[in-house]
Amino acid sequence: MRIGVVSDTHGYFDPRLPEVLAGVETILHAGDVDSPDILEELGQIAPVHAVRGNVDGNELGLPLTRTLHFEGVHIEMQHILPAQPSELNAWSDKACAGKPIPKQRGIFLATFDPATKVVIFGHSHQPCLLTISEKLFFNPGSAGKRRFSLPRCCGLLEITPNDIRGKLISLEIHGGILPGEVRLALTK
Repeated sequence: MRIGVVSDTHGYFDPRLPEVLAGVETILHAGDVDSPDILEELGQIAPVHAVRGNVDGNELGLPLTRTLHFEGVHIEMQHILPAQPSELNAWSDKACAGKPIPKQRGIFLATFDPATKVVIFGHSHQPCLLTISEKLFFNPGSAGKRRFSLPRCCGLLEITPNDIRGKLISLEIHGGILPGEVRLALTK
């Protein structure tokens, strides 16, 4: 199953999204939608599941968090995580390999359902794709107009019987350096 992942559109529908998200079965929007038109346009590509961001009003009717199941994979969505991007990087499996595990990492992980395999989030506009203790953390960055000096991008999530793969895709004309694909093996 292929899933499109977007966040922080801030009322802007990038004209590349239909091409980039062609063939996805559903789209997850991690908040700061800012306009019902965005959800309608994304809905023309595939069904959309979204959460409310800090700039989204109640009129959009979006929940603060959402729990979804696709192909037996438990996914949690929220706009703002209770940790900074720098903390996530420091707590990643790659950064902690062969080192003592920080206590804060365990406290952070306890905020998620033990069955969760993927956490989709946004807010920082900073793309993030990493694993922490058998969970894939995925911030697709901002698909809205350029803000700050961060790349404009979105993502794809692919669920197979054996693994989950996350990939970031640039929406910039000249691309940019983004983290590579991350794979999380599924244990039976």
